[in-house]
Amino acid sequence: MKEHEIWLTRQFNDHLAGLGNSILSLLHLQANDPARPWANFIVMQLLVALIIVVLFAILRPRLSVDRPGKLQHIFEVIYHFLHDQSTEHVGHDGPRFLSLFGTLFIFILFCNLIGVIPGLQSPTQVAYVPAGCALVAFLFYNYMGIRQNGIGRYAKHFAGPIWWMAPLMIPIEIVSHLARPLSLTIRLFANMYAGEQVTLVFLSLTYLVAPALFMGLHVFVSVLQAYIFALLTMMYVAGAVAHEH
Repeated sequence: MKEHEIWLTRQFNDHLAGLGNSILSLLHLQANDPARPWANFIVMQLLVALIIVVLFAILRPRLSVDRPGKLQHIFEVIYHFLHDQSTEHVGHDGPRFLSLFGTLFIFILFCNLIGVIPGLQSPTQVAYVPAGCALVAFLFYNYMGIRQNGIGRYAKHFAGPIWWMAPLMIPIEIVSHLARPLSLTIRLFANMYAGEQVTLVFLSLTYLVAPALFMGLHVFVSVLQAYIFALLTMMYVAGAVAHEH
């Protein structure tokens, strides 16, 4: 089934098809339709990235200790919340990884929420986007585990606490770790796809109270799923950098 092309994607395909094909060729890929290489989820991710950059560009010169603005208050609340969560779940070293936790949380949150705007779509309702975020989390916590403990010491936890159980524990641990990015992907994708479809169905039926209620639910689910993704990443990092390993 062909994807419905939203208005912004249509503009990209009408005016920037050559750029899209050039980028794909650099990755040794080819669009199914070279005349329409841009997909909705790619354009929406670019829009989210642009919004975040512009937002922080506006915020940075306005940072103030004496007279913080509303935007600064919002991001201070997010920062302190994630700081406290990382300290609680990872330990005193948790804030060291706050740049990753914060980036994932804010990016996923904005990707989730942008679907509330009429005419736009949440890129997280396409499996590629949650999978990309999950892969980043997976590579990061394994890298930090190896960096913190050394590859030999980090690998020991795959063998379990008792040496003679290693032949049983190693396959189980490997499958468990490989399942983590799959779990992160499915959880985020399924919830955002379902929320988007339910909202669209009720918008097609009525334009009164019901759509507003479901859009409010969509906002709640968007925030919750961004938090869950960041929280699970924290827990994976905590397990990887623990000194017991």
